[in-house]
Amino acid sequence: MITQDVLNSLKTNTDLINYLSARKEENSIYQSILENYEYEQELLLLQAELVDFQRWVQKEKKKIAIIFEGRDASGKGGTIKRFEEHLNPRAMRVVALSKPTEVEKNQWYFNRYIKELPNAGEIVFFDRSWYNRAVVEPVMEFCTKQQYNRFMVQVPEFENMLYESETTLIKFWFSVSKDEQQRRFEKRLNNPLKKWKFSPVDQKGQELWDDFTTYKNQMFSRTHNSFSPWVVIKSNNKKRARLESIKYVLSLFDYENKGRNCKAILPDPNIVQRYFRNTAQLDQ
Repeated sequence: MITQDVLNSLKTNTDLINYLSARKEENSIYQSILENYEYEQELLLLQAELVDFQRWVQKEKKKIAIIFEGRDASGKGGTIKRFEEHLNPRAMRVVALSKPTEVEKNQWYFNRYIKELPNAGEIVFFDRSWYNRAVVEPVMEFCTKQQYNRFMVQVPEFENMLYESETTLIKFWFSVSKDEQQRRFEKRLNNPLKKWKFSPVDQKGQELWDDFTTYKNQMFSRTHNSFSPWVVIKSNNKKRARLESIKYVLSLFDYENKGRNCKAILPDPNIVQRYFRNTAQLDQ
């Protein structure tokens, strides 16, 4: 236990960290405090790198689209928040579309997403994307079999056109285990500020877990390619998933002043992996 005399002797943050480090084996709370501190320090450095990266995107007029897909409560929204927290909002957007309108239902499926694609010098984060039709919609019967099949044929061609138009597309799949997903659902329901995040569709996802897995695997096998590969993020540990996904994006580009704020920007291969057929995933 930290007494008043001990607190009085701790003059700086470094003194406090050293004190906790020396006693972390005595109290699990000390260990948790240290882990949170280290996470916040690393995140801050990576966010400073993201600011430099965004400046380069603006200067070079790059077009960057980053897709965040995964099961409900897999950590997509929290990761996007850490990506965009300190970026210039004039050169960045977060896109989280609601269900299509009656007009949109009768348009070409990709229409409403095309309108949201990045302009030159812009980064766009998609909190779910056109890949709703690859997994969520067929599982929940929100689309017909014909609509699903048409999408699966068209999406590689659509993404190839993006590639040829010099739009960089990064596709993340956040992989969370069934037990961890249920734990997060329960935590949301017990938090009055986060109850809105839970819906009947979320609970249905637990009931239809195996169906989601089947469609997810079909999506990977048919839409993973060299110009827009799927990148699997193991996200049972949300904080590591956030840090490592930021590192992955930064590692892809040779921007000005790269590594000035954070030297360690290569992602952990135990957490970030390009999809291949035998990739070990948490949400199988």
